[in-house]
Amino acid sequence: MNITFNELRKIKDSLPDGSIHRIARELDLNVETVWNYFGGYNHREGRPMGVHLEEGPDGGVVALDDTRILDLAQNILRESHN
Repeated sequence: MNITFNELRKIKDSLPDGSIHRIARELDLNVETVWNYFGGYNHREGRPMGVHLEEGPDGGVVALDDTRILDLAQNILRESHN
């Protein structure tokens, strides 16, 4: 799946407090792995999740090999709007 970097960051920034920890817990991932997925590449304890960035408009294009984190984040956003 492809998404712009700015769209990915907007999703992360729209998540309610505690969502990054919830995603990590529900997917049995390290919290830093989830931060890295959303563009926080300074977290050394995080595992790679198949995120590839290509320069371009809107912060570039992010190619996601694994969308589980994004899918759960979007579910959380839907929950928070209901």
